[in-house]
Amino acid sequence: MTDTSSTSTSTTSTRFADRVVLITGGGSGLGRATAVRLATEGAKLALVDVSEQGLEATKTAVLQVAPNADILTTIADVADEAQVEAYVAATVDRFGRIDGFFNNAGIEGKQNLTESFTAAEFDKVVSINLRGVFLGLEKVLAVMREQGSGMVVNTASVGGIRGVGNQSGYAAAKHGVVGLTRNSAVEYGEFGIRINAIAPGAIWTPMVENSMKQIDAENPRKAAEEFIQINPTKRYGEAPEIAAVVAFLLSDDASYINAAVVPIDGGQSAKY
Repeated sequence: MTDTSSTSTSTTSTRFADRVVLITGGGSGLGRATAVRLATEGAKLALVDVSEQGLEATKTAVLQVAPNADILTTIADVADEAQVEAYVAATVDRFGRIDGFFNNAGIEGKQNLTESFTAAEFDKVVSINLRGVFLGLEKVLAVMREQGSGMVVNTASVGGIRGVGNQSGYAAAKHGVVGLTRNSAVEYGEFGIRINAIAPGAIWTPMVENSMKQIDAENPRKAAEEFIQINPTKRYGEAPEIAAVVAFLLSDDASYINAAVVPIDGGQSAKY
């Protein structure tokens, strides 16, 4: 199992030619894979992350498959309102508009029973995973409403549509993302803006790898193999598989999909 988020795609589509897509959490995992995918389809990219190193690695991965890609990188904490205002303003200053928004940044946090989870850990996870998503929506939707169009994809989780255990903060935040998605989609549909969410399951990214280390620090690969056996496909998803769905939802091909929460989990949530 490896992180294939920088794997190139064979697509030759130009669905995103001259379109500007803003991606938070763009320095790794699903954000990086989506940046690569969208760049191959002609998108101009605004990438946001707390990690400068991660952003540079994503930029390198994008330029490998789309050498002429127009990329803006911004270091920001998505839970800080002033920094969110700054990354949105920087995007508009550079490109003049925001056509698509992959509102994706998030963390898992430490795993523990609710009684031992701690308020500090809860606040940390909810701040990034829920407040960060709200702030992104708040600032980007104002831009999109003014321009009269836009597509948003929020990253929820299967942990936002069912219980997962040992993740009070993560589950609460991701359920909140589902609620924000549906509420905002109802509000903004009349303005030519579509807002949907994805609910990834076990996707092999650095965050999931770290989760397996929390289960078995000495042998995370063994823990990973045992964990995935409950999935109908008996395998982890890969980041480019998520990126393909995000690209679809951000494109005109999904022109009548609004307020949807799309599980991408190999059927795992249906099994329960």
